[in-house]
Amino acid sequence: MRVIGLAGWSGAGKTTLLVRLIPALRARGLRVATLKHAHHAFDVDRPGKDSFRHREAGACEVIVSSSRRVVQIREVEEEARLPALLRRLGPCDLAVIEGFKREAHPKLEVYRHANGRTALHPDDPRIVAVASDHPFPGAGRPVVPLDAVEAIADIVLARSEPLAAVLERLDSRDAGSQEAGSQEAGSHGAAD
Repeated sequence: MRVIGLAGWSGAGKTTLLVRLIPALRARGLRVATLKHAHHAFDVDRPGKDSFRHREAGACEVIVSSSRRVVQIREVEEEARLPALLRRLGPCDLAVIEGFKREAHPKLEVYRHANGRTALHPDDPRIVAVASDHPFPGAGRPVVPLDAVEAIADIVLARSEPLAAVLERLDSRDAGSQEAGSQEAGSHGAAD
C-alpha cells in the first residue's frame, strides 16, 4: 500500500477533487481507500436505525455487518492518531488521506484562491505538489490546475510513499512529541 494526502483549507475543494480522482485511479486498476479527518462531531448513523438506537442506549461500540460491508462505530475519549488509523485500513493499493494537514505524510495541496487563505506549501516540505486555480511560480514542486484530474492522478502515483515509510515517520514524530512532553512535565515538576 502507498499513501498520500490531500491537504488544504476548508472550502478549497478537497472532497470535490477526491471524488473525481478516485474513478481515475480505479480506471488504472487500483484499489483505493480513503481516510478523512473531521474537525467536529459527526455521525454516520441515522436516527431510527437499530445501530443508532444501540448507541443512543449507551453502547460504546456498534458493528453493523452484511454480505457487502462492515461498519464499526466506536465512541472515543480522545481523537485517534493518524498512524493508528492507517494501520486499520484493509488491503488496498493506495490510501488517500483527506485532511490531517499538519501531519508528516506526503500531501498534495488543494488550493482555491477565492478562499482568501494563505497557501500551505511554502511552510510544509511534505507537500509534494499543488492542485490550484492560481499559479504559483517558483513553488519548487509541481503545480497543476484543479480540474486536471489525470495529471493529478499521475502526481499522486509518482509522489505517494510506501505505508511502512509513512508509518515510520509518523511514529517517530509522535515519539518525539511524547518525549518532549515528558521532559517538559519533568522540568515543571522540578520547579514546584
